[in-house]
Amino acid sequence: MPPTPRSAPPFRADHVGSLLRPPELRRAREEHAAGRIGDAELTAAEDEAVRAVVRQQREAGLRGATDGEFRRASWHMDFIYALGGISKVEDESLRIRFHNADGDVDFAPPSARVDGRIGLERTIFGDAFAFLRDAVAEDQTPKLTIPSPSMVHYRGGRAAIDAELYPDMDGFWDDLTAAYAAQVRGVYDLGCRYLQLDDTSLAYLNDPEQRRHVAGIGGDPEHQHETYIANINRSLAGRPDDLRVTTHMCRGNFASSWVASGSYDFVAEALFGGLEVDGFFLEYDDERSGGFEPLRYVPKGKQVVLGLVTTKSPELESKDALKRRIDEAARYVDLDQLCLSPQCGFSSTLEGNKLSAEDQFAKLRLIVETAEEVWGGA
Repeated sequence: MPPTPRSAPPFRADHVGSLLRPPELRRAREEHAAGRIGDAELTAAEDEAVRAVVRQQREAGLRGATDGEFRRASWHMDFIYALGGISKVEDESLRIRFHNADGDVDFAPPSARVDGRIGLERTIFGDAFAFLRDAVAEDQTPKLTIPSPSMVHYRGGRAAIDAELYPDMDGFWDDLTAAYAAQVRGVYDLGCRYLQLDDTSLAYLNDPEQRRHVAGIGGDPEHQHETYIANINRSLAGRPDDLRVTTHMCRGNFASSWVASGSYDFVAEALFGGLEVDGFFLEYDDERSGGFEPLRYVPKGKQVVLGLVTTKSPELESKDALKRRIDEAARYVDLDQLCLSPQCGFSSTLEGNKLSAEDQFAKLRLIVETAEEVWGGA
């Protein structure tokens, strides 16, 4: 029986989540930061931009829709700062070195410190999801993206967690996974049936340089991915059967730059065999991600969303080349378990990647057209 279009997410043609912020929204954010407009005016600008981008996703042929993460400055930190017990800190020692074709970029975004008991004070992004839910058309499925629990720990490690509050890490993970479980229940009650946990750590740990970083901040580089997988599973335990959950992994995405390299080999067996999600969005847009061999660990019943279309440059991929790469992946996991997407978001932070909105939607249309030709249907 030939592969067919998927009626449940992840869809044959899908995308990660963030989209380039339109100029009008960027101006409104600047005006708000300068104190020239108030909160209500900024929210109105965000609402208008979200309605427009929801329509644009439908026009591109996508069945799933996000709000483009338009109400965030960062794909993960807005969420993390909204957890109880976490404070924003500026720490130059936690600079991140990104790489691109022109050289290196050192970036020191704000980080976080756990200085209180972690808890969930309210459903994070609840209002944003409710707006998206009401903005989509009947044939669209709204998707909410949030950072995985691993992202609260990865960058600062043990040193970023108050040792008096959490003398051992078991208490930290107990509180964090309980907060995430409450978040999952909260968004489900708002109508979310497609939830994505974004996680760079599980891709970074394939890079020996990143494992050295983990060791340098007191972590266990050989087994940290297993700890992360176990605690993501705790966060999702008991979730409703009709809540589809995916995870997205990439090696860094800031202004068309990246951080880590390395195939999925180091984490593959534990990740694909042990992480209790319905699908994996995987970065596969260039040689930094390695080959498709690690996909042999993906069990039946799980989807792999191949991130073959890059968001880091405007050049449009060849449809034939995409089909050939899908065929290569199908040597290791059944074609019916595969889907297609960009390798990452187009705008993981406000800055966005170095391409235009027209380039962005051309890539999304290409994904839809390629998926229709490979798997059939609309």
